[in-house]
Amino acid sequence: MESFNELNLSKQLHYTIDDLGFEKPTPIQAKSFSVIMSGADMVGIAQTGTGKTFAYMLPILQDLKFSKQVQPRVMVLVPTRELVLQVVEEIEKFGKYSSVRVLGIYGGTNINRQKEAVMEGTDILVATPGRLYDLIISRTIQLKAIKKLVIDEVDVMLDLGFRFQLTNILELLPTKRQNIMFSATMTEDVNVFIHDFFIAPTTVSVAVSGTPLENISQYAYAVPNFYTKANVLLHLLKDEAEYRKTLVFVPNKKSADLLFTLLDEFFGSEVAVIHSNKTQNYRIRSIENFNAEKTRILVTTDVMARGLDLDQISHVINFDTPVFPENYMHRIGRTGRATQEGTAILLYTEKEKEAKEAIEALMGVTINELDFPKEVAISKQLTYEEQPQVVEINNPTNVEEVGPAFHEKKAKNQKENQGGSYKRIIKQKYKKPKTRGDKNYNKRKKGK
Repeated sequence: MESFNELNLSKQLHYTIDDLGFEKPTPIQAKSFSVIMSGADMVGIAQTGTGKTFAYMLPILQDLKFSKQVQPRVMVLVPTRELVLQVVEEIEKFGKYSSVRVLGIYGGTNINRQKEAVMEGTDILVATPGRLYDLIISRTIQLKAIKKLVIDEVDVMLDLGFRFQLTNILELLPTKRQNIMFSATMTEDVNVFIHDFFIAPTTVSVAVSGTPLENISQYAYAVPNFYTKANVLLHLLKDEAEYRKTLVFVPNKKSADLLFTLLDEFFGSEVAVIHSNKTQNYRIRSIENFNAEKTRILVTTDVMARGLDLDQISHVINFDTPVFPENYMHRIGRTGRATQEGTAILLYTEKEKEAKEAIEALMGVTINELDFPKEVAISKQLTYEEQPQVVEINNPTNVEEVGPAFHEKKAKNQKENQGGSYKRIIKQKYKKPKTRGDKNYNKRKKGK
């Protein structure tokens, strides 16, 4: 599709598209429009950075009529607070020339303020599953008016353990509704979820799971341990001109804090970190500063960076090798967006070699291996997880078989509890009545 004019959009949406500078729809936007407009259930599979938000909001806004009703008609579920804020901002841009009302609700903030906001009325509700479920239980949000449900980044939601909330929310929604789901990968969990709740959905896919984006150059370094990885990272990031805006992925919050501490000594205000233990204001400020290029290095976990609109990223550095190959695809998709060039670097240890090979098998390509930089020192310092585990000879900690007791029980403790005189004598004498409530049965038997 060469132009948005082929979609027969309203004047208000055309004005918005002109303001945003969009020239033609991306593949996922072009393929999704007619399916969503038809009212059929849809499953969209597309890599990060392909314009998924506009892909589902464009037909929804085209079809959404003016209304003064309080309860929402469209619900968008996303996995994180950051994504709620981002999607709300995007919808506000898309609906600039219309009267659409949009509201975002998420955890970590005052729930009473959100209840008040809901009661003022909205057309589109963007929410995280946890806080949404809380507001549904408190009867603040009524779901009877929902006509369209969008679940974005559903694979992340399932990974985060939101299946319980999602299931309960879906069961409370009106039966007659349109389901729209977007995911970067089609995992087994996602497939089961679709078959449980969707009715003959149309699948729209613009990139096979595991297909790397063509404009991303991929490289790898074989590194012995965590602190040597940190040395390699420091060596690379010293080149400010080359690594002008770098996203560094780590496996967990503990690694994020440790790496941030190491980088902070060298780069100070140039580096920031976000993960789920940071306050909401700190996380928002870190993302804003990174987008504004006030900081050029952002250390983050998979959950925090998934789906966030982080523009103009020059490099994605995988400080660890993801156990699930699909996560590698999510990470490198943060760079090389649209027609821009991007670079992805993977640091892997001997223990992570198998995971690296699984990634290469999924993509069908071999990541270019680079020689270890001669200027970088190989550290002998090990993290707790990397240190060899010491097992005491006389006090083994991993004993699979339990030996016999120290001594046999005394004879008096080996007796079987026979249940007292009732069980031994009375019950045996009178037996059980043949029918319930037959009070005369035992009397008749006794009389015989």
